[in-house]
Amino acid sequence: MSKWKLSHISAGLTAVTVGYSSSVVIIIDVARKAGASDDMVVSWLFALGLGMGITCILFSWLSKLPVVTAWSTPGAAFLLTSIGDYRLSEAIGAFIVCALLSLITAQSRSLLRQISRIPPAISSALLAGILLPICLAIFSDVNEAPYLVAFFIAAYLVGSRLFPRYLMLLLLVMSVGISLVIGSSNEFVSLPNDSSMMATDVVLDASSVFALPAPIWVTPTFSLSAAVGLAFPLFLITTLSQNLPGIAIHHAHGYTPDHKPILSGIAIVQAVLAPFGGFTFNLAAITAALCMGEQADSDKSQRYRAAIAAGLAYLLMGFMASVVVALFVSMPSIIIHLLAGLALLATLQGAVVRAMEVESHRAPALLTMLCTASGFSLFSMTSAVWGLGLGLLLLYIQKKPAP
Repeated sequence: MSKWKLSHISAGLTAVTVGYSSSVVIIIDVARKAGASDDMVVSWLFALGLGMGITCILFSWLSKLPVVTAWSTPGAAFLLTSIGDYRLSEAIGAFIVCALLSLITAQSRSLLRQISRIPPAISSALLAGILLPICLAIFSDVNEAPYLVAFFIAAYLVGSRLFPRYLMLLLLVMSVGISLVIGSSNEFVSLPNDSSMMATDVVLDASSVFALPAPIWVTPTFSLSAAVGLAFPLFLITTLSQNLPGIAIHHAHGYTPDHKPILSGIAIVQAVLAPFGGFTFNLAAITAALCMGEQADSDKSQRYRAAIAAGLAYLLMGFMASVVVALFVSMPSIIIHLLAGLALLATLQGAVVRAMEVESHRAPALLTMLCTASGFSLFSMTSAVWGLGLGLLLLYIQKKPAP
């Protein structure tokens, strides 16, 4: 009988850490710009942790496949530029409308069948394009902190040789430990503009940092302007930039779950938790890959346990929302770059190999990877969507007989 392994826990913890550390600051800023109070910011993070934890555990356990969910980082980036134009109650109403649109879309099996027909080379190239900028960021801080970068790379090289199964756990422990030492140093910290408006008021109150979060209900109001200006773009961005790559990544790793009940359940959870700050939930892309590779378990059928471990970590993060704010807002950006990049190197390698396996698919796969890695956004759609579309278009053109 298969048992839990330390690699399941380390993969799940690293997936959650990478997901939180890369975008939790954006979530806090979005909540602030929406008009949320300090307690409401904590409520948002609690609702998000609760929703992601429940969906990860439930769907991974039922399907016995690794199902990792996340909040929509592209969606949060969109909200950051738009949510300030609406009242908080209107924004909450828009989150519910977005959930209903997602629920309706999830009922279309024909759409899911079309997505399932994406060639493995293209879906692997999509994953590689998503991962490439993150892995390149390993070396982006060499000039500012060469010794720290060298230390992490040395740990990666030694760990890859001596204990590859637990390498991610080592990187995770190192990241947290070093962050506690240098987290308060301005030399390494890089926060977005207007960071003084975001988290400092929340994290400096020691009496509230270790308190259990309290969910705060905001009664939604519905307006046509918020539905058009917030709900529909948020739905479109989340569907195309998160759920579609999430489905493709499942297929790239050889998993073929029935996505209709999964996406439907995620949409229902969003509708329930939206009044408390759960603005979006969707299939994860980057962090999901951490729970689907060899590093999670050599036995492909047991990797769902890593996704369950991620769900438990999400729940823990939710109940520790105040501490999460204090920890991740102060985590130096260089540590985030190193942890995410090194943890995803093996996944990037596998994706590149799969993308280039079929000779006739190499050119479309390369176009998909490069376009996705470029990171541009056009017409509220990210480079991942454009990369997937261009790759499929080139594949179609190549299959057409010459005139």
